[in-house]
Amino acid sequence: MIATPERVREDNGRAEIIVWHKPVGRREEEFQAIACSDTEGIVMPWPKQEVPLTLDKPGERWCPDCLTIARSR
Repeated sequence: MIATPERVREDNGRAEIIVWHKPVGRREEEFQAIACSDTEGIVMPWPKQEVPLTLDKPGERWCPDCLTIARSR
């Protein structure tokens, strides 16, 4: 599934993880709309990548809502 990454700080800012989102629409210059929100998106996104729905990489996970949407299609 094509996905766009979001960098998220956890554990009081000590650990950084990547949360993958299902992109929707066209990417604008500095904004990528995501499937889990009608109003939010990724600002200054990294390039989209092919990401397996069953993700087992340390420090990476799918957004639960985007994963549900991706699996339903």
